[in-house]
Amino acid sequence: MAKLSSSNGIEKFPKLRFPEFKEPWKQVKLSDFTERIVRKNKNNETDLPLTISSKDGFVDQISFFNKTVASKDISNYYLLRNGEFAYNKSYSVGYDFGSIKRLERYPMGALSTLYICFTLTKHNGDYIKTYFDSLKWYKEIYMISAEGARNHGLLNVPTDEFFDTYHYITDNPDEQQKIAAFMNLIDKRIQKQQQLLENIKKYKRGVIQHIFRSHAKTDEKSKWTYVRLGDIFKKVSRRNSNGEIKNVITNSAEYGLIPQRDFFDKDIAVDGNTTNYYVIEYGDFVYNPRKSRTAPYGPCNRYTLRDKGIISPLYTCLVLQSDINPSYLAWYFKSDAWYRYIYDNGSQGVRHDRVSMTDDLLMSIPVILPNKKRQQKIADMLDMIESKLHMVQQEYEFLLQIKDGCMQQLFI
Repeated sequence: MAKLSSSNGIEKFPKLRFPEFKEPWKQVKLSDFTERIVRKNKNNETDLPLTISSKDGFVDQISFFNKTVASKDISNYYLLRNGEFAYNKSYSVGYDFGSIKRLERYPMGALSTLYICFTLTKHNGDYIKTYFDSLKWYKEIYMISAEGARNHGLLNVPTDEFFDTYHYITDNPDEQQKIAAFMNLIDKRIQKQQQLLENIKKYKRGVIQHIFRSHAKTDEKSKWTYVRLGDIFKKVSRRNSNGEIKNVITNSAEYGLIPQRDFFDKDIAVDGNTTNYYVIEYGDFVYNPRKSRTAPYGPCNRYTLRDKGIISPLYTCLVLQSDINPSYLAWYFKSDAWYRYIYDNGSQGVRHDRVSMTDDLLMSIPVILPNKKRQQKIADMLDMIESKLHMVQQEYEFLLQIKDGCMQQLFI
């Protein structure tokens, strides 16, 4: 591919281009290569109500919302067939001016009349789909859109003005095909990487469950022993009384103990009001009673940063007092082996999103231990899986960056 100037007088060229193509791209109206769809589902040709997800495209409402939000009678909905397009005026994160998607997953479906639907009258469908995925058309929607008066996330985009928007595209069918095929290869590579990532995550969950639920027996033959949390930990009593430490830490179920600014892109602790915060040091454990999908009884993570941090007094901070491999304990608390005790003895308290955790309940949480040698083996094995997962995740994110960069430069 060759890099070209984005403009030459009034002629326009993409920044990134296959070298055999030289002619400038043309500015055309959307109506020049599309036709609006207004056909209704009046004969109930389909009983499948669809919605458009900015991330996943056309999806079955029941699968997406876990219920149908359409009315029982969808005969007045638009009837869309495979290969046709629709514009969703609802904005979301990363899609400030809505999204345009092509129906691919289903042969047909019914779509609310809040959407603007159309079909192509010419040009390669895969190429046009890729163009709309590039978000280069946003600048045109920006010029005509305003936030809807009903304040439910819809943009006020008049249909006639939508079809009057201008777009720079190539009308060379060979170039269209090459761009579509190239982006399709990138998408397939991303899908394979995503599948690899999901497989490693699944494998990691399976290994953790196998170790801590299947093998954690407390009989003489297994040589695993049982202790209470209070037998091996004591609570942290250090306070940020002089307000000296500014490194506010949050406890995330997914990312562990990380600086608050990295997690929220800002500090949410009140300035000057951290004197009651706990001070944590490298190796300390922190329990967060807030429930989440990945930690239904709250995450308990080990602090692995070298700089001291401060953490909300809503959390419980613990210092290890026994000769136990701390990495093993960190993995144990990522398992669900201790959940049953909380389920049997804890309560949800006033807030349904938090575990009501008394000191007695906390210090009675069971910890099951193998011998020191096995602790090290388990920790090393799980650390190795985590390292592999991290590398695959980084490669996946890099591929997404490559795709985004190509989409930005392949289109005008």
